[in-house]
Amino acid sequence: MRHGMVNRKLGRTSGHRLAMFRNQLASLIDKERIITTLPKAKELRPQIERLVTLGRNDSVHARRQAARLIGDDAIVAKLFDTVGPRFSDRPGGYTRIIKLGNRRGDAAPLAVVELTEQLVVKAPEPAEKGKAKKGKAAEPKAKEPKAKEPKAKEAKAKAAKAKQRPPSGEVTTVRR
Repeated sequence: MRHGMVNRKLGRTSGHRLAMFRNQLASLIDKERIITTLPKAKELRPQIERLVTLGRNDSVHARRQAARLIGDDAIVAKLFDTVGPRFSDRPGGYTRIIKLGNRRGDAAPLAVVELTEQLVVKAPEPAEKGKAKKGKAAEPKAKEPKAKEPKAKEAKAKAAKAKQRPPSGEVTTVRR
């Protein structure tokens, strides 16, 4: 009979499997996105969903329950301070599994496990650079050919947008 055979064994002993999932849970909370094999990702999803649900309720009991699975205090703090409140209005479905294809060496199916709402950091524009650009833009350029001017401006604008990095300024949440 098949009663009570719920989880995959993944070719590991129970202690090894428990340690592997603890490490993956800690990495997923820390990095908010990990790459693993598809069967491991499918087994990891209910565990991380349970932890994020614990993270939504910031109490001593919930922190202790999370600390049982995750040994690192910094990761438990991140779970309750940033990850849990981010999903406070969402009734489940905190993770997403995206299939990547097969691994080159052994053709194992790979997947990305990530949190559905990710933090996006927006850069504050430096005041000095903005003023200098406005001053230069106000000066007319007379001796350049007009046919090449629009293409050059478009290329510079695209390059400037590509170089912008998200700094440690504003933080917003993006839902996909």
